Amino acid sequence: MKTKMKLTLTYYWILPALAVLGLASCKKDKYLGYTPGTGAPTITSVVQINKSVKDTITQSTTTYSSSGVVTTTVDTNFSHISIKPLDSATVTGNLGVMYMIKGTNLGNTTKLTINGVTVYFNRSWGSDNTLIFTLPTNIPYVQPQSNEMVLTTLTGKVTYKFTTLPPPPTITQTSDFDFWANSQITLTGKGFASVSDIKLTTTGDEVTIISKNDSTLVLKMPSSSTVTESTLSFTYTSGSNTGAKIASSAVFNDLDNAYTIYFNNSFQNSWGDNSWSGPSGSQPGNPHAYGGTNSIEASYPAGAWQVEGWANWYPSFAYDASYKYLTFWVKGGKADHTLVLVGDKMVGGYGQVQNANAYAAQLVTVPAGVWTFVKIPLSPPSTAFSKTATALNYWATGSPAQQLGFFLQGMSGDVNETMYFDEVAFVK
Repeated sequence: MKTKMKLTLTYYWILPALAVLGLASCKKDKYLGYTPGTGAPTITSVVQINKSVKDTITQSTTTYSSSGVVTTTVDTNFSHISIKPLDSATVTGNLGVMYMIKGTNLGNTTKLTINGVTVYFNRSWGSDNTLIFTLPTNIPYVQPQSNEMVLTTLTGKVTYKFTTLPPPPTITQTSDFDFWANSQITLTGKGFASVSDIKLTTTGDEVTIISKNDSTLVLKMPSSSTVTESTLSFTYTSGSNTGAKIASSAVFNDLDNAYTIYFNNSFQNSWGDNSWSGPSGSQPGNPHAYGGTNSIEASYPAGAWQVEGWANWYPSFAYDASYKYLTFWVKGGKADHTLVLVGDKMVGGYGQVQNANAYAAQLVTVPAGVWTFVKIPLSPPSTAFSKTATALNYWATGSPAQQLGFFLQGMSGDVNETMYFDEVAFVK
């Protein structure tokens, strides 16, 4: 009797448990929208979900005036972006792109890795025959790699050959935006390991690679008699494409072909110190330029309203429409400041132009303690004044110009400040 009661209790305990598991299973399948297979997983192919395609189409636009007159405009070069579905298999992938795995028994997938890194996926987006994922940007791609995709399910594991392509060479930081013959520039970014050749985009002059890894490139710049500014053209390997090309977004200035005020450790083109206090002018120490020993020192006493700058009394600097930018590097002092760029032929002259009275192109933000590159576009001479102007009207009231400087507006609580300038130039 005791034995019979024990079996009966056990029987009634198992039935509810099986019912709960059955309900959970049904709920799970309903949630997914499919029933996962129970066999070993297989992968038959991987496809990219879609891609954006830019093409040119002819577009007609019809407008009606208030009097009912119809005007039709035809644009034969209208740029059109469309999303094209892809269905061809691929064994390579690009970082940040979405792909679909096709196969069987994928519904119970528990883990997906590529080159040993776990890849996120959402099973509700796929089916028992598909799994969708986005290739993460942290997947290792510098060869050698395993080049393997490993998919694990509740019923097995499958491995598929899949190569992550290196991203195009991308610059996130550069040691300098200026160069001259045989100077060196260090680039920081990603995708550099696959670079095989670099040239100046505008002239094709060869740039020498001194050293490289995937995140750092050290370059020796060429001598050029014609280039004023240029991007860098990279040739790199992307999968089977050993001749992929891309131009950098960063633009570099050739100071050998610029009008320089301070360069190569000294004032150039008859420019010299024209500051209101000292120490000032070209001084040893704190260089920014490659191989440099000197820079321009500018001292701003606490609370003072003063200009630190430079002058060229003869032959002076005449207006030339071919000059497009004023460029320089500036190193801040103890605190963040905003300097006002002033000149003898600018509106306001070479003097105390307060921040509130300056226009946008005159205001130079100088963070404390770091070198900052400044590139200001130049405008043709004009006496017109606009507070929002982003181009520097350096010859506003006449030509030639003889002075260039930076005014610091004194404020209560200011400290004695020292700033440094280097590679000051007008670039064509």
